[in-house]
Parts: sequence; C-alpha cells; structure tokens
Amino acid sequence: MEATVELEANTKHSIWLPMTLAGSMFFILGCITWLNGAITPFLQQMLVLSPLQASFIISSFYIAVTVAGIPSAMLIKRVGYKNGMAIGCAIMAASALMYIPAAKLQMIEIFLFAQLMIGVGQTILQTAINPYVVKMGSEKSAAVRVCIMGLLNKFAGVIVPVIFAAVVVSGVVADGEQLSQAQKDAMANSLILPYLAIAGFILLFALFAKFAPLPDLVFEESEGSGKGEVKEALQHPHLVFGVIGIALYVAVEVIAADTIGSYALQIGVADYSVMTSYTMACMLIGYAIGIALIPRFMSQQSALVMSGVAGIVTVLAVIMGSNDSFIIANLLLVPFGGPELPDPLLCIALLGFANAMVWPAIWPLALAGLGRLTGTASGLLIMGIAGGALGPLLIGLGNVVGLGPQGAYVVMIPSYLFILFYALKGHKMKSWK
Repeated sequence: MEATVELEANTKHSIWLPMTLAGSMFFILGCITWLNGAITPFLQQMLVLSPLQASFIISSFYIAVTVAGIPSAMLIKRVGYKNGMAIGCAIMAASALMYIPAAKLQMIEIFLFAQLMIGVGQTILQTAINPYVVKMGSEKSAAVRVCIMGLLNKFAGVIVPVIFAAVVVSGVVADGEQLSQAQKDAMANSLILPYLAIAGFILLFALFAKFAPLPDLVFEESEGSGKGEVKEALQHPHLVFGVIGIALYVAVEVIAADTIGSYALQIGVADYSVMTSYTMACMLIGYAIGIALIPRFMSQQSALVMSGVAGIVTVLAVIMGSNDSFIIANLLLVPFGGPELPDPLLCIALLGFANAMVWPAIWPLALAGLGRLTGTASGLLIMGIAGGALGPLLIGLGNVVGLGPQGAYVVMIPSYLFILFYALKGHKMKSWK
C-alpha cells in the first residue's frame, strides 16, 4: 500500500517552504561532500602522502555509509524526517570541529576519524532528505525535484573549492614539492578558522531543520520492522539493482569530482585545489538540462541510458588523451579568459555532465511502488553511497600497479556499463522469479 504523505496534503499552497528546507539541506551536503576534492590534494601536499594514502581521506568519508546506512533509517523511523535532518547536521557540525586538533597535530589518523564521523552525519541527513524530496509530489516529476536539489548541491561544489583556494590555499602552499616545517605549520593553521566557520554554519541549518514549521512525511505503520523490513525490501530486484547502481554511480562521481585535484597535482597544474569546481560546473549544466527536458521531452529512463553511454565515451577520452593537447581548453576556456588545461584533465571534469542525471533518475525508479517500505529502501539506497569509498581506492591502486594516474581511470567503465543495464532492464525487474 502506498505511503500517505502529510507533507503533500498540508502544504499544497506553501510548497516553497518545504522546498527551501530541502534545498538548504542539499546545499549543506554539497559543501561538506565536495570540499573533499579541495582538501585531499591540500593534505596530500601538507602531510606528504602518496596517491594511495591520499585516497583514504576520501574513502573514510564514504565508508561511514556502510556503518550508518541502516541505523540511519531506523533512527529516522523513530524520530521523524525533520528531526533526522537536524541530528545529521548537528553531528556534521561537531565533526567539523575535529579538524582543528587534526590540523594542529598534523596527524592523518585524526583527519581520517573526522572524515568518518562527518560521513556518519551526512548519511543520516541523506537518509532523511532524499525520500522527503521524492515523496513531496508526483513520482513522474520526482527526478525534476531531485534535479533542483542537485543544482544547489552541485552549486556548493562549484563555489566551495574556489573559496577554499582563496581562503586556505592562497599564500601558504609552496611552489616546490618539498615543504619546510614552517610551511606545513602555516598550511595547518590556515584550516582552523574555516572549520570553525563551517561548524557554526551547519549548526544554524540544524536549528532551521528542527524549528521550521513544516509537516513531516508520514507512512503507514508496517507490520515488520528492522531486519524484517530489510528482508522484505530485498525481495524487489529493481531496488536491489538500484542500490548497486547508486554504489557504482557514487564511485564514478567521487572519482570525477574528488580525484581531479590529485590528478592535476601529479601532472603539475598549479591551481589543483579548484579543479573540483570544473567537474561541479559540468554537473550543474547537466542538471539544468534535466530540469528543462524531464518529463516533458525525455523520460527518467532515457536520461539514464544517455548518462551510461556518455560516461563510457568520456572515460575513453580521458585514458586515450594526451596531456600535451589543449584542444578543449582552447575551444571552451581560453577564448573567455580561462586557463589552458590538458584535454584529459578537462575530460575528467566533463564526466560531471555524464553523471548529472544518474542520481535523480535512479532514486524514483528504485523507490517506485514500495509504499510502506520506502523508508527502509531509502536507507538501503543511502548505503550505496559507500561506493564513494571504493572509487578513489581503485584509482590509487591503479597508480600502484602501473596503470599510471591517467590509465587508472579505466576502472570507471564497468560502473557505466551497469548503469546502462539498470536503465535498459534492471529497473523493470519487479520479481526475482
């Protein structure tokens, strides 16, 4: 039986308030998530880390989802979606404060623990906010609403690396590869005030989520609970394949957004800390096109098919391109005063365009027809974010085994092939028989 949505019933004439709440939560998620792409190469230089060691900074953030996914769903079922958003933001604010002792002591272990805990907070927030957006209106237009939220999320991804570069990186990073202890101390101290500001900023949004006058999502009581509901939800192949699809998608999304800075650092690009902004800008363009075309001119399924194909083609361009070629930059950046960047680097950024519609399309397809299991299914889908821990590790291992920083991106192709499978067949499978 379908869920009853109190939000929809009570806010027909005030949809902008719930959209404002949802949008602010997605903006916070974007600020925290896409800061990884800027801080990883920064810490890689400050702490003198190998590419594999640097990949743990990103992976520890996403591995939290494996631990917190189902508990988050159980927590939200107990306290409600709005309170879940507030709790998620509060945990992220507290976790941001851990970066201060990590910076002062220059200990990678504390950084990794802070990343893990802030990942727990974002998992709770993700588990609460995604079904809130999907269920506040028609399922057919759900991808459009998620696209709008994605625009805010990715807009944060565009501006946060730029702000990080201006506030933190500027004036403290040495030109040479070898840093003196004084230079390392300067880099570490530059993190303290920004992370104090981040903690305070997120705490304000926690209060907004707690006290905003909004109804909650209300689902019919289910007969089962906990493990029973999980087992029941797993009887739906379109959900199971959706979870796998989300995991593989997040893996390639994180590779495109969070490893582009490290790749730029390895090939000698000076402004490595802002490279994530290029990927996020491409995603913004993809989201804008999705909002314009879905569902009037294109179905969610068709958008997913195009995303899978575009991803495969773009990855091939990354691994086969030359770092001495600047064709894309000369066409799209240099005429407008932008920098001359190598084609493979910009192709990594263009993966953001290929990735843009995957998350908005998979969510409604995976949750279709699940009714009272929507909350548990959302928790399972959120667990798929753990795929973000796998992507950077595979890139790091690719470097170790000799594929090189460019050839390692071949690990993305199987993910796009599965996304293509889900778009063509996987989402249609309603029974294992």
